[in-house]
This record gives sequence, structure tokens and C-alpha cells, in this order.
Amino acid sequence: MSSLYDRLGGEGAVNAAVELFYRKVLADGRIAHFFDGVDMEEQIAKQKAFLTMAFGGPNNYTGADMRKAHKRLVERGLNDSHVDAVIENLNYTLRDLGVPEKEVKEVADLANSVRDDVLNR
Repeated sequence: MSSLYDRLGGEGAVNAAVELFYRKVLADGRIAHFFDGVDMEEQIAKQKAFLTMAFGGPNNYTGADMRKAHKRLVERGLNDSHVDAVIENLNYTLRDLGVPEKEVKEVADLANSVRDDVLNR
């Protein structure tokens, strides 16, 4: 069976999804404030590399692990409701891009699988 990365459409699809995802996130009042002062070009590049690796594509990710990467956000109040909002935006993004429900669910399951690390539990 091919990787989720390939089934989603490879590099072009991941790049398009990440760009659209962050437009949605930055417009979402529940979570946009977590990105105040963040270099979004750098954030988008890191997220593209991370998701490519997480979806089974080439591993060029050099960023911090989930706990370290989100520690400062947890200190600022990041909680389950915010993770839910991120996953909701990710689901909307994938559906907007025509990704089949099976893969949307697979991506949501993958995102949920790192919830405890993101929230430092």
C-alpha cells in the first residue's frame, strides 16, 4: 500500500494543504493568537517538512520534537480545545482540497496521536 504522503498527492499537495491550513488557522479567533510574533514563512516551511515526514514522505524534518516545540504554547494556555480547533481546521483544509474522507480521517487520527506530546502530558 502506498504511503499517506503519496495518497494525498505528494509534495505539491502537502505544500498546498499547509498554506491553506495556516490561512484558516490565522483567521480562527480560537487559536490565531498562538501565532502572534511567529515568523509564518519559517513556521510553514517547518510544518511542510514535518507533515511530509509524518505522512511517510522524505524525512527532511530538523525541528524540535512535539513536546519541546509546543512547551511555550502550553505555558500560554494551550489545551485540548485548541488542539481540537487545529484538527478541525486541518480537516476543513483537506476537504476543501478534495481529499477523500478515508485520508482525512487518517490525518486526524495521526494528529490526535501526538496530542499528549503537544500538550506535554
